[in-house]
Amino acid sequence: MKAGAKHVLAADIDPFSGPACALNMAANDVQFETTQEDLTGATGEWDAVLAGDVFYDRAMTDTLVPWFERLSDTGATVIVGDPGRSYLPREHLAELASYIVPVTRALEDAEVKRTTVWQFA
Repeated sequence: MKAGAKHVLAADIDPFSGPACALNMAANDVQFETTQEDLTGATGEWDAVLAGDVFYDRAMTDTLVPWFERLSDTGATVIVGDPGRSYLPREHLAELASYIVPVTRALEDAEVKRTTVWQFA
């Protein structure tokens, strides 16, 4: 919304996503729509689809790659953030930016992690 989007739909099946989005809206003085509906495979009139850390297992990757291909083929820009997961389909991605970010040692194998923003192509 802060970048000028007219409409944003944040979709995440995680039950913590709604409260996290509410905190984000308050912190950034914006409003957007949220859903916990699983939109994987759905067709929509989306200009852009942003996905974060979604290539964590083979089954998820095998589901998302064809969907992202269809979205890209219909003109949507698909942007993916990934911290170097094993099932990252590099053959479909073009690197846009990378960052070194602090992470929780209890959840990751290091105190900092390199994460990359990719465009699905």
